[in-house]
Amino acid sequence: MTDQHPKPVTDSPVEEPSKKTSRAGRNLPAAIGVGVLLGALAIVVLFFAPKFWLPVLAVAMPIATHELVRRLREAGYDLPVVALLVGGQAMIWLTWPFGAAGLLGAYGGTIVVAMVWRLVGQGLAEHPVNYLRDISATVLIATWVPLFASFTALLIFADHGGMRVFTVIATVVFADIGGYVAGVLFGKHLMVPAISPKKSWEGLGGSLLFGIAAAVLTVTFLLDKPAWVGVPLGLILVITGVLGDLVESQVKRDLGIKDMGTLLPGHGGLMDRIDAMLPSAVAGWIVLTLLA
Repeated sequence: MTDQHPKPVTDSPVEEPSKKTSRAGRNLPAAIGVGVLLGALAIVVLFFAPKFWLPVLAVAMPIATHELVRRLREAGYDLPVVALLVGGQAMIWLTWPFGAAGLLGAYGGTIVVAMVWRLVGQGLAEHPVNYLRDISATVLIATWVPLFASFTALLIFADHGGMRVFTVIATVVFADIGGYVAGVLFGKHLMVPAISPKKSWEGLGGSLLFGIAAAVLTVTFLLDKPAWVGVPLGLILVITGVLGDLVESQVKRDLGIKDMGTLLPGHGGLMDRIDAMLPSAVAGWIVLTLLA
């Protein structure tokens, strides 16, 4: 999710600002162009061929996983990348025939394989070094990326599945836009400067306004549900989106990096674009399953 209050970059070398860089510190034309392309892809798939959402996840999640693994390896972590990539595919695809049971089984199997893989990776004759640290990071990645993303796959197989996923994505995106606009125009009171000095309480207000409005409209017109369902949905998705953004900000701060990658101009890596989406996918599945 976009940060909501301008700040100087403190965890990477200072660079000369580009003429196209906005007050929020990013190349707005590139960011808008990439955002439009990603949005168009999501709309086409979710509105016209929702089952193709699984191949989209199957391509995107390994990229996001690799970004995290690469950054952690640069910091000295030893991670079982094959187990993470294969396990991530299993989580996504096993939702098709087995639903939540398939997802849970694939997740548990991935963690078991990763634990053993890392244990024998240095040879059983040697004492594994930093085993607890590396396995903790492995569990974080498996949970954060393929597990959370697969909750959108679970939504796909519900009634109006494509519209349910679109509702979650649209709510998070509009909350991001509202937070960006309010943060740039009115942001003065910082929320958590120790983690993300850009975020302001005014930006959070903009996120709540735009996010809840988007949730109410999509729930009403796309899911044919009572408008009030959009209020708790929007509120929870805004909160999880902001927290997801803060989690990635703290991880990047720990690693001393600005972006997870460079795949998406104006955004950074894929993880930098979907950090708010991932925990929101879990929250969206819970709320829509219970209320809609």
